[in-house]
This record gives sequence, C-alpha cells and structure tokens, in this order.
Amino acid sequence: MKTPDSRFYCPLIAVGLITLDENESSHAVRVCRAQAGDTLQLCDGLGHYADATIVKADSKACEVRVDQVENAPMAKPRLNLAIGCLKDDALEEVVFHAAQTELDSITFLRTEFSQEPKNSDLHKLVRRSELKSLVSLKQSKKPWMTRIEGPIEFDAWLKDYKGDLILCDIDGEKNLDHDTVFGANSDGRTNDTPVTLLVGPEGGFSPKEIEAIKKFAGGKIHLLNLGNTRLRARTAAVVALGKII
Repeated sequence: MKTPDSRFYCPLIAVGLITLDENESSHAVRVCRAQAGDTLQLCDGLGHYADATIVKADSKACEVRVDQVENAPMAKPRLNLAIGCLKDDALEEVVFHAAQTELDSITFLRTEFSQEPKNSDLHKLVRRSELKSLVSLKQSKKPWMTRIEGPIEFDAWLKDYKGDLILCDIDGEKNLDHDTVFGANSDGRTNDTPVTLLVGPEGGFSPKEIEAIKKFAGGKIHLLNLGNTRLRARTAAVVALGKII
C-alpha cells in the first residue's frame, strides 16, 4: 500500500465507511493515482485525523474505510492574525503563506487606511481565502485549519476582543520571549488566552487606531519591532509571524 504525501480534507471523520467529496476524490484518484487498497491520510481541520483505506477508487466519490480516529497531540493554537484590508490579491497572498503556520484565525479589518472598496462585503475574497486556508491545511499537515473572519470594522473588533495583542511598532522589542507571550499563568495553570498579532494596511494603522490599541484594557499588549526597513503589509505579516512562532 502507498500513502500520497498529502492530507485529504474530510469534515466528518468517523470510524466506518466514508465517501470523500468530488474535489478530494479527484485529487486522490486522478492526481495522486491512488487505487483500492492504498492508504489516505484524512483530516477535518478540527484536531482529528485518521488513516483511511480506499475501498472504491472513484474520482467523483472515493469510498474509504476508517478503523480509528486520532486526536491531535497538540492543543488548538492560540495565535491569531488581524490585518487591515489590502488591495488586489494581497490578502489572499497573506492567507496562502500565513495559514501554513499554526494560526487559529485570520481576521480582515476595515481600518482608516484600508484600500478595499468601502461598499464591498468582500464575499468573493473571503471565499477564495477560505479555499487558500484549506489548501494550506492539507499541504502543511497541521491538525487545525485557520479560520477566515471578517471583514469587520476595526473599532467594532477591538471593542469586542478579549485577549492579548501584539502590535508591530518601531519602538517595540526586536524579539519577544515565547514564554512571556504564550507561557502559563502566574499560578502555573495552562494559559488559554488568545493572542492576536495586529498588522495594519499599507500606510499602517492611523494615529487614532494606534492610540486605541495602546490603551486596550482587555489583555496584555506587546510591541514587536520588525527591523530598520519599511515593509509592505503582506511582508510584515509573514516576518512578524516568523518572529513569534
């Protein structure tokens, strides 16, 4: 038996016979040339995965048998990314790269300097970004799929958010100590507080928005310096994640 070097998305993994959807079936049978008796690695993006044996190699409805469902050995990630809306396909590019890392969610923020059409709900962009996140889930072989949220007005998001923040700021630390950001509570208990990395649009957050972030009272605030050069927003997001994860 062979195992294609990829995971296949199955939103409802359970012991027994399962029929994969047409997209996953086509990928397994046509692209990977999997046959009856071969093994596929299934994941649901919710922390569960399983090895499945192909019973019927149908490119439109591949039928597999699951004998055991396993839970991910690591906890659901606490890190999130919230980024100002960008023009063209820049947000999709950010999702494509960022969703390969252990991120719980990526939120699109409408800020004062956002460059997307103000009367657009960005529905198509969000859907394309969700598909990018799904591809990243399978390619990276991580157990948790990165959720795509928004677009949402910055003020509304900050008002409702509860958790810690990391703001990219020229006056911030060159490197943030991982234990300081993600470590246990002072009483030794596991810390499950969400942490969100904030990246502004091109031109950054406005002075008013920066002031609101620095006065945020719903959690701790960390400032992160990304270096001495000015970065594009899409680059800043990836560089910042590299410093944190």
